[in-house]
Amino acid sequence: MDSLEISDSRLEHRIAALIEPTLVDMGYEVVRIMILGKVSLTLQIMVDRADGSLINVEDCEQISHAVSAIMDVEDPIEAAWTLEVSSAGIDRPLVRPKDWNRFSGHLAKAETMIPVESRRRFSGVVLGADDAFARMRLDDGGEVALPFSEIRKAKLVLTDALIDACQHMITPSKSEAEESVEEDTQHQSSGFGENNRFKTH
Repeated sequence: MDSLEISDSRLEHRIAALIEPTLVDMGYEVVRIMILGKVSLTLQIMVDRADGSLINVEDCEQISHAVSAIMDVEDPIEAAWTLEVSSAGIDRPLVRPKDWNRFSGHLAKAETMIPVESRRRFSGVVLGADDAFARMRLDDGGEVALPFSEIRKAKLVLTDALIDACQHMITPSKSEAEESVEEDTQHQSSGFGENNRFKTH
């Protein structure tokens, strides 16, 4: 997430418009799309199932095939790029208002691009959000409303309470035991990461 500041939001929105209809039809929900890097670009797509459960290795492969096919036709990225598909995970980034509302009551950390109430880093309990602001009860007992337009990054903190709350999201897959799966496409392929991540070049 530290590379968020160099992402290309306009291109990300364009890619989202291209791929989201297909992924929705496949039963998935896009959590976040980011383009990272300057010379060697990475298109990072973070996805969950529409039912809220975590995606597995097979899901990542299916999504990668679908996205690669769309990107090959539309060709919105002029430079060389690598596709990375992953699950949002349990200690996930908080990107949309629905994320902040869904995980209200859990611990999170956030950082803003400009100071909000004389600070840029915040830690505390998620209180929910509307379209403009994400709210937290801070460790010192105070509350803060963070403008979405100024949030650089925000992420849940992994706790026992969060793990317990997310047990229903975990869907075991036989392929999770596999070390790697190779994909034969026009892009060079690599293995799956420990967080159900699939990459192609």
